[in-house]
Amino acid sequence: MTKRTQSSHDWLKEHFTDPYVLRAKAEGWRSRAIYKLEQMDRKEKLIKPGQVILDLGAAPGGWSQYARRHVGRKGRVVAMDILPMDAIMDVEFLQGDFREESVMEALITSVGERGVDVLLSDIAPNLSGMAAIDQPRSMYLVELALDMANRVLKEGGCALIKTFQGYGFQEVVIATRKHFKRVKLLKPDASRARSPELYLLATGFRIV
Repeated sequence: MTKRTQSSHDWLKEHFTDPYVLRAKAEGWRSRAIYKLEQMDRKEKLIKPGQVILDLGAAPGGWSQYARRHVGRKGRVVAMDILPMDAIMDVEFLQGDFREESVMEALITSVGERGVDVLLSDIAPNLSGMAAIDQPRSMYLVELALDMANRVLKEGGCALIKTFQGYGFQEVVIATRKHFKRVKLLKPDASRARSPELYLLATGFRIV
C-alpha cells in the first residue's frame, strides 16, 4: 500500500471535518459544492421554475440535484460529464466529452437549438500542483464552457462558470463581456478561502 504524504493526510483530515462536507452528508447532497451554488443562487436568483438548465462537469451530481429541485415539474435539467454519474430522478444525463462533435450533436438534439436558460459549469482539471501546468488547463476549460454557452443559450440567458485567478484570467473576463450584458465575479463562502477559484457569472446573453 502506498504511504500517504503529509499534505495528503492534511487534506483528508480537513475534508472529513469540513462543516460543509458533514452537512452535505447529513442532508443527502452528493457533494459540498451544492452549497456554493445555493449561496450564489440565493444572492443572484439564477435558477427559476420552468427553466432548462445545462450542468457541465456534473458528476457526482450535487449541482444537478439542486437545480432539479428548483426548476420544478415544468423545468428540465440536462447533466453532462466525461465520468459516469449515478442517476438522479428527472435529471437527463449524457456521458461524453463535448469537445467531440458527435457528443455535441447529441447535446444539441437534447436541449434544442438555443434551448438553455442557464449554463452551469463547475469543471476543474485534475491538478498537478504546478501552476504553470494547472492554470492553462483551467483557462482552457473555462473557454470551452463559454463556447458551449455561446452555442446553446437563449437570448438573455446566463452562465455560471468556475474559473481560477492567474494567467489568462483577465483575458477570459474581457472575452466574456463581448457576449453578455453583465459579467461579475463571485466567491461564495462555501469556497475554501485558500482556493484561487472564483465563479464567473455572465448574464444577459446576446446572440451575435
